[in-house]
Amino acid sequence: MFTSFDKETWQVFKDTDRAGPIHMLNLVRLREKAEYADGHEATGAEAYQRYSDLSAPVLHRLGGRIVWRGGFELMMVGPQDVTWDIAFIAEYPGVSAFVEMMRDATYREAMVHRQAGVLDSRLVRFGVQPPGTGFGG
Repeated sequence: MFTSFDKETWQVFKDTDRAGPIHMLNLVRLREKAEYADGHEATGAEAYQRYSDLSAPVLHRLGGRIVWRGGFELMMVGPQDVTWDIAFIAEYPGVSAFVEMMRDATYREAMVHRQAGVLDSRLVRFGVQPPGTGFGG
């Protein structure tokens, strides 16, 4: 299961800075019961909510925002046994804002709750493009 990125990916992320905003697609599968190192009792949903409560002010302070949120309904193409509890796209003014968020002390405190509550996740960076009129652009 994937819950974080590795050092090499982090370096590529930082090295590919460019002007303009980035969108980060977040797909999250929660644990039934959170796994805190100190034995704290919570559900995965409660732990992730604590992460959200602590990290949202940091996101907003750095100029970020949630531009889309959806609730999983059906896997049309892909493994039928894969579902996501939480799906959203966060927009950041640029790569440097995301990097600053990852270094922020409050955000790092919040990450303890994310790691405790998340069983599996995907985080995919996209460049922002105009909506267009068809599937190809």
